[in-house]
Amino acid sequence: MSVQRNAVIFAWILLLPAVLYVAVIVAYPLVDTFILSFTDASLKKVTNWVGWVNYQKIFNETFAEVIIRTFIWTFFSVSIKMIIGVFGATMLNSAVPGRALFRVLTMPPWIVPMAIGIFMWGWMYNGQFGMISGMLQRFGLVDAPVAFLAQGSTAFWATIITDVWIGVPLVTLYMLAAMQAIPQDLYEAAWTDGAGRFYRFRRITLPLIIPSMITMSMLSLIATFNSFDIIWILTRGGPSGETTTMIIDTYRTAIGSNKYGEGAARAVLICIFLSIFCVCYFRLTSRLASGDKR
Repeated sequence: MSVQRNAVIFAWILLLPAVLYVAVIVAYPLVDTFILSFTDASLKKVTNWVGWVNYQKIFNETFAEVIIRTFIWTFFSVSIKMIIGVFGATMLNSAVPGRALFRVLTMPPWIVPMAIGIFMWGWMYNGQFGMISGMLQRFGLVDAPVAFLAQGSTAFWATIITDVWIGVPLVTLYMLAAMQAIPQDLYEAAWTDGAGRFYRFRRITLPLIIPSMITMSMLSLIATFNSFDIIWILTRGGPSGETTTMIIDTYRTAIGSNKYGEGAARAVLICIFLSIFCVCYFRLTSRLASGDKR
């Protein structure tokens, strides 16, 4: 009995650093933010308890548009990254000449510091001297310079393209690792039976990489939903708020306007959405692990 008790104590000692890390770095800020969201905290010295007032303020028509825009931005960005990533991984996993070189060429968007890469895209989107506008004019597709970041519709998609460019390498490498973990015997047996390349991908590769696709989609979703750098550097949420997502709105409220209580309420809402995503992810992976197809 004492041996078992000593083993439990030893296990807790090993877990203590992780427990302290979660308590200090994760739990305390979350609890403090939650409490702050019920106050009118700002730069003024006196902080008053206001209850649900901050949450009532954010549930208006303007913030509803921000929420919808955030989900649309996240959906398209993650979907495009997954489609390109799976396609790229399939190509890199195929026996094609120069495959090693192609693998190296997928890394620059991930290796280049994010801020530098975003500034580079901002330069290319410029209407006066940007490369994209210049090429469109050269090929006769447009008659005048196009300021992509100055128009709401084009600015929205410009930020998505930039996010996709930054995120695709990680998705590609992750899916490539998942494909290379598939036993080659399955492909050899299918090839012997006369199965074509597309059939082998549809019946062997795709079903076996679905768990990895779900995991990568979840990781990409969290990162994209919380993405701040790309939109802030390119547009700062403009023009006219057309690229303002929840994380940008939270920053503007808490830091830009010094309304810490209202900003904390927005941060809590973001945390709730991400928690819902995580719960759905764990339920889905549990069903896949148990073989439940429902």
